[in-house]
Amino acid sequence: MKNLCFILLAATALTACTPMVSNRGNLVKDYQMATLQPGVTTKSDVLRALGSPTTQDAFDENKWFYIGQVKSKTGIFDPKVTEERIVAVTFNKDGIMESIKDVGGKGEAIPYNRDKTPTSGHDYTVMQQLLGNLGRFNGQTDKKSLPGGDPSH
Repeated sequence: MKNLCFILLAATALTACTPMVSNRGNLVKDYQMATLQPGVTTKSDVLRALGSPTTQDAFDENKWFYIGQVKSKTGIFDPKVTEERIVAVTFNKDGIMESIKDVGGKGEAIPYNRDKTPTSGHDYTVMQQLLGNLGRFNGQTDKKSLPGGDPSH
């Protein structure tokens, strides 16, 4: 009985260390790129071969990007990038592919900027905020003192 429990515990521990693999984006393979010919292939041909682009250039709708990544995570450790690729496809104004090239695969680590954005307005101290409304409110106003008087009398 002890041996069976030990075997079950060991099997559970080993399966917990199996890496979890996750695919992100559209990881283009070499054989997919080989089917596309610059000067001949159209946008619809690229869509059939590679699928929808991950993103398009913000200023040029004739430049598409296919961004893909494979991550592996084991147990409680941080995930590690095992494969990454960025492919740029450019088209001419008629929708014919001009070029397809691998533009890299290492994402850049962009540092956070901890500076604060200045905002317009007033800079009040804590005491000014707490005491700022004192004296701003009048007591209950008598209806007779209002312009037009009190219509009930």
